[in-house]
Amino acid sequence: MVKAMDSFNIIASSIFLGAIIHTFFTPKFTKYARGFEATGNHFTARVFEICGEVELVFFLWLLPLATVICLTKGWQEVVVYFGSKVDYTEAVFVIAIMSIAGTKPVIELAKSILGKIAHRGGNSPLAWWLSILILAPLFGSFITEPAAMTIAAILLSKQFYDLNPKDNLRYATMALLFVNVSVGGTLTNFAAPPILMVAHKWHWSSSHVFFNFGIKTILGITMASSVYALLFRKEFRRLCGVQVNIQDNKSPKIPPFITTIHVLFLGLCIATAHSIAPLIGVLLFFIGFLQITREYQYPFELKHSLLVGIFLAGLVSHGNLQKWWIEPLLGNLNQLQLFLGATMLTAFNDNAAITYLSSLVPKFSTDVALQKAVVAGAVTGGGLTVIANAPNPAGQSILGKYFNHEIAPTRLFAWAIIPTLIVGLFLYFKKTNF
Repeated sequence: MVKAMDSFNIIASSIFLGAIIHTFFTPKFTKYARGFEATGNHFTARVFEICGEVELVFFLWLLPLATVICLTKGWQEVVVYFGSKVDYTEAVFVIAIMSIAGTKPVIELAKSILGKIAHRGGNSPLAWWLSILILAPLFGSFITEPAAMTIAAILLSKQFYDLNPKDNLRYATMALLFVNVSVGGTLTNFAAPPILMVAHKWHWSSSHVFFNFGIKTILGITMASSVYALLFRKEFRRLCGVQVNIQDNKSPKIPPFITTIHVLFLGLCIATAHSIAPLIGVLLFFIGFLQITREYQYPFELKHSLLVGIFLAGLVSHGNLQKWWIEPLLGNLNQLQLFLGATMLTAFNDNAAITYLSSLVPKFSTDVALQKAVVAGAVTGGGLTVIANAPNPAGQSILGKYFNHEIAPTRLFAWAIIPTLIVGLFLYFKKTNF
């Protein structure tokens, strides 16, 4: 441990800490950018605007990291580290899956499924809100969490945020979405990155994951969503005065075969999730298909998915250098300490990184209780911050316009505490013995 704490590790972790602190100040940078723009100082305004984009923060902090690597280890090590030691597959996968999941046929398919549930509640804003926040995150166990986040965020924007809810409910909804999506991928062993990182090494089957996490997850998501629905019942009654628009009669009806092909592209994307070259090929073919079916599509743009991909690329580049302190720390904790420690560490580092580093600890390879504790903690804490779970930046990117692009991380954290405690209690304490 002492040997590992060399000056480079300390500097690299300090840079990572600086990036984390920066994420909490992005609204300030955006505010200053508007001020400079008003005075005609356009160049400075653009610089502050870039610094205010939360998705770009970790990427921007790669510049001082690359400088330190170059000064201490040489330029060749910079090329080797970013070229082969960092795996950017997940970042490319998120770009591809978001691009496909955010298209009109996929959104309309999800909307029709959730709409059948919302119809039982009279198509009220509350009925849509509950169906999206309870069911859409569970889709993440089958179509991956980034796709589920994209679909849920887009549907929430159209079926809920467009109704102009009050500020506290806006934050509570986004926080609940982040928490639910983080735990919603725990019904299978292949869709949620925190579980995918350890499933093969620890020999976890989908049935093992479902009976140890999935049942608790369904109960936890339902309970957390119900608590917030009860807490904001007066606001939902106010929103009931605005009827949700379910059909868009101005657009041509999407032929079933086009929707089917979109679903097949989603399947291809998931099937090639671990290899960058096929992923890019699937995405390019899909973009071509969009062009020949453009009358049935939303206007296609890659901005949101590219920003999220850049965010993840920056995060994993920094996260790879935190092994020296995270791995020994996790290896010295008991079951409860590990659950709580993983939950808190996840708030400041992607939860998949936490479980990946745990899989490298020899002690965990034979202790099933510790395995469950660290995974439960990692998924529980995935909604506390934007950086805690890979799909969170996607949700923030899609819904950011409803916050005037100034989402306060402290308020998001505060509203995430209650659902985090609820799902955490279910995942850690509720026994399911099968």
